[in-house]
Amino acid sequence: MPSTLVAPQSVAPVPPSRKHWTRSELQAISDAGLIETEKLELIEGDLIEKMGKNRPHILALSLLTQYLSGVFSFLYLQTEGPIDVSPQDNPTSEPEPDIVVLISPLATFSDTNPRPTDIRLICEVSSTTLAFDLTTKANLYARAGITEYWVLDLTNTRLIVYRDPTPNGYQSIQAYAPNESISPLAAPTATLNVNQLFSTPDHP
Repeated sequence: MPSTLVAPQSVAPVPPSRKHWTRSELQAISDAGLIETEKLELIEGDLIEKMGKNRPHILALSLLTQYLSGVFSFLYLQTEGPIDVSPQDNPTSEPEPDIVVLISPLATFSDTNPRPTDIRLICEVSSTTLAFDLTTKANLYARAGITEYWVLDLTNTRLIVYRDPTPNGYQSIQAYAPNESISPLAAPTATLNVNQLFSTPDHP
């Protein structure tokens, strides 16, 4: 007798198994030389490959760093380095934001990650990772109580500002166009015209 064919829609999908990583596990295999972690970021148990930076990303990051250095001093900036988050997220997440503005000089953190209480502002420059930065990372930073989170959206030419963190997310989310201005909460008199972060040879 011929075998009976099973319609694909009648078969319940079974998702493939996934390895849920912890920071301690990742550190152990890194110490053993089994994996290079420089291009990986641990977010909610998943190892995320860091995206390469194109020229618009490099320029925008440089302009944002220049502005924040003028406001807070470069000594208080951490670029592309790991931070701690909330106690419940810490074991499985170690994000590395593009820029972190610290309360104390970066040299203070010679052997530990900055904690949420050490952070004034977090910034991400985003294009291909925009959806991830606006959702998963925003929620992670909100649960940590990070006071202010900026996402420089290169695709839509805007700056998205998150404030008022709660365990369920940020309560204030506002998008600023290039012709609008904003100041960091930690420096209310340091006005930034968003257009400064999107300067091009044709639009200085």
